[in-house]
Amino acid sequence: MTVTPTCVWDLKATLGEGPIWIGNALWFVDIKGHRIHRYEPATGEALNIESPEQVTFLAPLAIGGGFVAGRKSGLYKFHPLSGFQPLITVEDPALDNRTNDATVDAQGRLWFGTMHDGEEAKSGSLYRMDATGVARMDKGVCITNGPCVSPDGKTFYHTDTLEKIIWAYDLAEDGTLSNKRVFVQIALGDEVYPDGSVVDSEGYLWTALWGGFGAVRFSPTGEAVARIELPAPNVTKPCFGGPDLKTLYFTTARKGLSDETLAQYPLAGGLFAVQVDVAGQPQYEVRLA
Repeated sequence: MTVTPTCVWDLKATLGEGPIWIGNALWFVDIKGHRIHRYEPATGEALNIESPEQVTFLAPLAIGGGFVAGRKSGLYKFHPLSGFQPLITVEDPALDNRTNDATVDAQGRLWFGTMHDGEEAKSGSLYRMDATGVARMDKGVCITNGPCVSPDGKTFYHTDTLEKIIWAYDLAEDGTLSNKRVFVQIALGDEVYPDGSVVDSEGYLWTALWGGFGAVRFSPTGEAVARIELPAPNVTKPCFGGPDLKTLYFTTARKGLSDETLAQYPLAGGLFAVQVDVAGQPQYEVRLA
């Protein structure tokens, strides 16, 4: 696959993350910049909203409008006009964890992970949230990442970034996970780590590469079949958008890059877009009732 990525918003995010496509716009966050961003491709309009602490993901709500937002201190309801309202504290603050990446499945269940904010302790967990509450589904991970689901709803993927493993699980109709197995072990260099992922309509997994200047497309059997290169070292998460869901957006980060590297790659931290042949899946909404 030969495509040329375009930087559509040179916002220089410290840690751009969590892009989702809603209506005619892309929403995403800058975790370390404490900001929520909205970008509308048709007009180029850009919106910035401050958060009182690290905000890590947004997931649209099916009822009442707005989003579920992950923050350092837990989960919140968020609306651009009214701000944040506390929803649930997920973990003991003494762990020094924060929420990280998230996804919503076709049944309206929210899947999200927590991670150690200092990126040292394996204190992070994977959670599922639905109308019955929040349940821990896996644990013992320092940096949880990349939750996503196959189009048939039968396979769940989750990434242990520091161990460089993308795990696959069988996902039952009731939301339980089983048969945990290695889907892909990333071996692209000592400083290249798998970050966020998304599954397209054919069931292929696009995974962003932190330190890897791009993203890789994996087949349902774990074979690397395509790669997209970006002029930014730390690519954090892909997201399908546009009216036909054939625009693949990428958030990137400046975090951890030296002044010399930033001078060499000035678009690091920008929002990028490329056209692809295979569309993504729709963005599902969280159903809490």
